[in-house]
Amino acid sequence: MKTAKKPIRWSHYLPIYIMMLPGIAYLIINNYLPMFGIVIAFKNLDFRKGIFLSEWAGFDNFRFLFASGEAWNMVRNTLGYNILFIILGIVLGVTVAILMNEIMSKGALKAYQTLILIPNLMSFVIINYLVYSYLAPDTGLVNNSILKPLGRAGISWYTEPKYWPVILTIVNTWQSIGFTSIIYYSSIIGISTDYYEAATLDGATKWQQIKNITLPLLKPTVITLFILNVGRIFNSNFGLFYQVTRNQGMLYSTTRTIDVFVYNALMKNNDYSMSSAASVFQSVVGALTLITANTIIRKIQPEDSLF
Repeated sequence: MKTAKKPIRWSHYLPIYIMMLPGIAYLIINNYLPMFGIVIAFKNLDFRKGIFLSEWAGFDNFRFLFASGEAWNMVRNTLGYNILFIILGIVLGVTVAILMNEIMSKGALKAYQTLILIPNLMSFVIINYLVYSYLAPDTGLVNNSILKPLGRAGISWYTEPKYWPVILTIVNTWQSIGFTSIIYYSSIIGISTDYYEAATLDGATKWQQIKNITLPLLKPTVITLFILNVGRIFNSNFGLFYQVTRNQGMLYSTTRTIDVFVYNALMKNNDYSMSSAASVFQSVVGALTLITANTIIRKIQPEDSLF
């Protein structure tokens, strides 16, 4: 016999909905209302007329952006750095996570986790001053304490673009590797110890256990983080590329990314339409890249795709 459905008591769930309101309001105000600004990319913005009454420019802002000669440089830098950061993040993150898993002392493990996480919690304003203390032309540690004692002339680091791909890679790895490795480590400790015990009884070495147990079972986490990072491959860490480089124009050939270009176009040139066009391009291409990466993963290994 069919049982009658109980009526939904909305009053019972009312406190939950009320608790949700601040989060929903924040989501709408912070994430959805700014999306109306996308139309700025397609207009000749006139503040006297407002956003919606300004004249349409079509794709002129995008054409001017890519005809300016700066588009290729900033896209190349953004893609190049992000590809390098993704590869290093996976390789070094997994390596550090595996090494942490081999630490037997709980006290030592907590100490190491704290030490590698501290840089991730630091503001890039502080990191900027730390880097400057090493690279300052006159008072920097590298010039005064390393190069000069070796009889070599000091380097003007903030006017030499060729050094900055290495410097930024080191700083980004140092700052982000702690958080990445903790994510991988949390997946490793979730692997059943039965696999390792059986492998030990069969005479497997530590490397064989890592290769045949840890890495295969860690693959879903690696793929998930890879897809998420690919989705942001056209975004750059603004603090890293603006604060750490001190926005030095001499370094733009190797340090200017899309985010730095957007900020400079907005704050220095007051070119709101151009900066909006660059941001829209960044978002659309990033979304397409994410969908493409997920589609490839879904065809190769459907269970590890995001959607």
